Order: sequence, then structure tokens, then C-alpha cells
Amino acid sequence: MDNKQHKKYNNHQRFKKGDHVSRGTKKRNNAPVQVAIGDQLLITIKRLGINGEGIGYYKRKITFIPGALPGEVVEVEVTNVTEKFIEANIHKFKQKSKQRVTPVDNQEVGGFELEHLAYEGQLTFKQDVIRQALEKYKPAGYAHYKLLPTIGMEDPKEYRNKAQFPVREVDGQLAVGMYKRHSHKLVDLPVVTTQHPATLKVVRGVRDILADMQLPIYNERKNKGVVKTLIARVSESTGDVQLTIVTNGRSLPDADELINRIHQALPEVVSIHQNINRGQSSLIWGDDTRQIWGEDYITEEINGKTFKLSPRAFLQLNPRQTQRLYQEAIKALDLTKADKLIDAYSGVGTIGISLADHAGEVRGMDTVAESIDDANENAIDNHVTNATYYVGAAEELIPQWAQEGWIADAVVVDPPRTGLDIALRQTILETKPEKFVYVSCNASTLARDLVDLAKVYRVDYIQSIDMFPQTARWEGIVKFTKK
Repeated sequence: MDNKQHKKYNNHQRFKKGDHVSRGTKKRNNAPVQVAIGDQLLITIKRLGINGEGIGYYKRKITFIPGALPGEVVEVEVTNVTEKFIEANIHKFKQKSKQRVTPVDNQEVGGFELEHLAYEGQLTFKQDVIRQALEKYKPAGYAHYKLLPTIGMEDPKEYRNKAQFPVREVDGQLAVGMYKRHSHKLVDLPVVTTQHPATLKVVRGVRDILADMQLPIYNERKNKGVVKTLIARVSESTGDVQLTIVTNGRSLPDADELINRIHQALPEVVSIHQNINRGQSSLIWGDDTRQIWGEDYITEEINGKTFKLSPRAFLQLNPRQTQRLYQEAIKALDLTKADKLIDAYSGVGTIGISLADHAGEVRGMDTVAESIDDANENAIDNHVTNATYYVGAAEELIPQWAQEGWIADAVVVDPPRTGLDIALRQTILETKPEKFVYVSCNASTLARDLVDLAKVYRVDYIQSIDMFPQTARWEGIVKFTKK
């Protein structure tokens, strides 16, 4: 063992002995940790972080190690050093976790952060994610919140109903897939176990047709070419697929031949749209979407209700778990026919329409006009006469309705990952609906929002639901009772 290795090993040994400082024991000085990029360290993994990365310590400095699991001892190579933390990659395992399994998917890309962890361990992790977030933000009473075991899937794969894959020429071949982590190099992905097989079949089938027709593919460096991204969404209930081709302009060369060949090769595709997204935007979607063949919508059935989905309409990516999610929301709200319910961030109305049979009246809102059009059509199609949807922000419409004499007894919110708008949090605190359920897709922003909400509401429980197996993404439901 050379001097450097001996030094690192001894540092690791000292860390293990000094992991927990007893009361009355004088802490070590705060001298900066001497470590550089490229150094080899020996680390014991203590827990998983909110992004699914292993967390250990080098001389008490937190160290993030992607792919490592609690209880493992790993030799790592340092890739980044900051004042507060170290980042490192695994070089060699000295001791492996019993919960480690062999991943199937390409680990160069994102979306499979936990595929090396047995599924039971993933469910435990997703219960711990919300616990970590609560400990960070410390809303009132957080130490006593009831955190229910995560609801998982019987078969935690092939669940994603939508694929949004860029198309690029890579090494002379047409590739469709995802970008390599921390880069803009596209990785071709013939296997993606989290995707519904129909979505993968369609995007790869269309790739083959584009290659055979030699249609111009977008080149980011030159900002030239036409086809940028392929988006396929499948209906779990019907098997129909909706295809959207994102292009660099309105022109789509040989569109008729392309459509005909897709129709012949992929009969499950019943709807084709073109979305125009000009230039080098990092966004997948542009503002202009037009139908170029087939049906306007595909439909999905959730808990006995049918929903029309236009290309940009939001729907949870895991239809099987979405049904369970909404069942949990129904149980948590415990509505009666006397209750007026607000469905905030409504999207196409899936939650509110699912709850309508249990309430007296439902009013929902969203800032995306297309979604509201779909929501009102979905209410009509499902013969739901007590639900109406409006274009606008919840924090503006709720006070307006209250001034007009329509005051909600219950509210369900399902915000984006950024959490509740500050103004909406304030509106909820001012109007104080008796029944309140928060559907969250981000434990951190939920915990932040709870700092305000816990001033007026008691948290009865938080129910984690695994909407995204093999990933570190979290979803959950909070049931509140007004204090």
C-alpha cells in the first residue's frame, strides 16, 4: 500500500470511529478538508439522498456517490469538490448491499437512478424522502406526522405511457433516446424497461421510417434540419397511440408519404400531430400544434371515467398508479353531496371529475386553455353535470368566487414540481376550506409549503405512492384537518 492509499485508508478509519460525537466530547476543529479531484477515497454509505445518490462522509464532509447504497463500502474517485460537499464516482466495491440488484437499462442516461436497488428498498426510500424534506424545512409538528408506507406496483416496469425522445444523427446512424448525463450527447435506447412497450415500438419504428426516407433531421450545432423530437403517448385502456412529431418549422417534407408509411407499419397509431418548435430552445414543445392525420384525441379510462387527451394535455405518466392515487384522494377528502369542491391545477379534469360523484359541485381551474377545453368536454362525455372548469389562476378565481357568494367546503390541489404558488397558499390560509388534500410530486416543495399550511391545518397523514419505479421521483397525498 503506497503512502497515499495508506493515508486515505487511515482517514476512513478515523471517520468510522468519529461518526457520532458523544455528548460532552469536544468536536474536532473546522479546518478545511484537504481533498482534490481525482483523489481515491474509501467511503461507507450511510443513506440515500433525495436524488437517489449514496451519501457518506469523508472527514465529516458530506460526499455524494451516485449508484451507491446504504451499508456499502466503496472505493471512489473524487469528481467535484466544493466548500460544503464532495462528489465522487464508484471505482470499486469493497462491500455490497444485500439489496443491490443488476440494472437492465443504460445507466449513462437519467431516469433509472434506483434500478440497482431492490424494489422493496425503493419503496422504503420513497417513505424516507418525505422524512428528509420535513427535517429540512421543519413545519409545525413535523416530527409527529404519520408517514404511511409507500404504495407500490405489483409489476414496477413498462408503466410510462408517454415517450418524449429526441432524434439525432449519431456516428452516421439515426438515434432516438435520451441524453447522456451531464452532456448533450444522445444515447440510442432500444431498451427502456420503464416505458410502455407501445411507446417504444412507435418511436423506434418512426425512427426507422425517417432513416429510410432520409428526411432531414435537426442538427443542434448548425441549427438546421427538420425533425427534432418524437412523442408517443399510449392509452392503457384502448392501446391506441398518439404520435407528435416536433419540427424546426412548419415544413415537413414528404408528409403524405411519411404518414402513409407510419399508418402501414404502425396501425396502433390513430392520431398524428405536428408541433412547431423553432431554433435551439431547450424546451421540447413549441406553442403551435396541428393535427396532420387521424383522430383529434386518444382516450384513457381511469376509475370508470373516460378522458380525452390532446397532445399537450397533462395526464399522469403511470395510469395504473393514477387510479390508486385518485382512490386515495377520494378517501382522504371524505366528501358529501353538500360539499362544494375546488380542483386547483386541474389539467384535463381527471381528479375533479373522478371526485364529482362524491361532491355536490366541482369547480376547477387551470391556466392552460387547451386543458380547460378538454376538462369541460371530459365532464360532458362522462355525463358529469356538477363539474365546470375555468381558465385562470386559482389564487385569482377563488377570492372572486367567494366575493360572489360561492365558498368552497373542500379543495384538492395537484401543483407542478414547483409547488403551490405563494398567492394560492395565502388564499387557502385566508379562506380555510374545511376539507383539504394536497397531491404532491415533489417532497421538498411540499415540505416548504407545509411551513405555512401547518399554521392553520393539522397534517393527519402523508401517503407516499410510487408513480415512478426505478427513479428517485416522489409522489404523495397529504390529508389535512383544519385546527
